[in-house]
Parts: sequence; C-alpha cells; structure tokens
Amino acid sequence: MEKQFLIAGFGGQGVLLIGQLIAKAAMRQGYEVSWMPSYGPEMRGGEANCAVVVSDEPIGSPLVSEPPVLVAMNKPSLIKFMPMMPAGGTLLYNASLIEGVELRTDVKVIPVACNEVAEQLGNGRVSNMVMLGAIQAATEVVTDENLVETLREWLGEKKAHLLDVNLKAIEAGRTRG
Repeated sequence: MEKQFLIAGFGGQGVLLIGQLIAKAAMRQGYEVSWMPSYGPEMRGGEANCAVVVSDEPIGSPLVSEPPVLVAMNKPSLIKFMPMMPAGGTLLYNASLIEGVELRTDVKVIPVACNEVAEQLGNGRVSNMVMLGAIQAATEVVTDENLVETLREWLGEKKAHLLDVNLKAIEAGRTRG
C-alpha cells in the first residue's frame, strides 16, 4: 500500500500542518512516511505546499510529481497542481475560496466548505482541520483514533484548550468528504 498526497495553499492556511499530522498519525500506525514541505520566503500569504507519502514498504522518493490525492486550499494552488493529477485521482478543494474553475471530470472531486464550517464552529483558524477530516474520510489513510491522538500530542498541554474545537472541525470535515 502506498498513498501519495500533495497539499497546497497559501502560507498561514495550515497546509503544512495537515501534512505533518497525516504523517505523524501514519507513523503511529507503523507506516513508513515522508513529509516534504515547500514554501516561499514570505511564508504567510505566499505559496506553501507539502508532499506526503505513506507506505507499508520503504519509500523510494519523497517527491509527488503526479499527485493521486490533491488537496487545494486556494485557487492558485488548484490551477497550478490539478493538471498534474493522474486520471482516477481524488481532488479535495476548499469550496469556500475556490470558484469559477473548470474542474476535471476524470478525477473524484470533493468540495469542502472549510472556511464556512470553521466559522460556524466559532474559530476561523480551524479550516485546515475541517479539510484534514475530509482527507481522512476520503482516503482512510489513518484511523480516527490515531488522528485524534496525534492531534492531542501536537497540541500538548499549552494548547490543550483548543483540542475540542479542532476535534469538532475534523469531525465536521469527515461528514463533508
């Protein structure tokens, strides 16, 4: 089994964190993983993306040049990376920020209203967790339990007060995927 992801958006949208949490949860399950970030020098507001590979065998390359799973959190990322997807792939996109783009018909398309859902939960900063839930539901890359434990560990004691809203965001994303 090998699953490859390309997760892209603006710096500050939490795309690198989505990838880190997938990789860490997969490691917790005993899989081989790679996580390779890429971002411009401006960080917030600039382009950010990461490639994640999860496998039950050693990973030959961390590069994901033809992403079977593309996660686009903004329109420029969707336009840039969607042509690289192979037919039959899965495209998850932030329907809150992406409109007016002709989507491919040879891939499974999953729109996720990340920003709207996050605002409904009372914290606009958890839009990435909404998408994380949708990714997990669509790909079953990690178990719910491992994802929750990985998030709990990542938040630690200092941010433990944010666990509840993040878990609600992940659950909301699962039901929209």
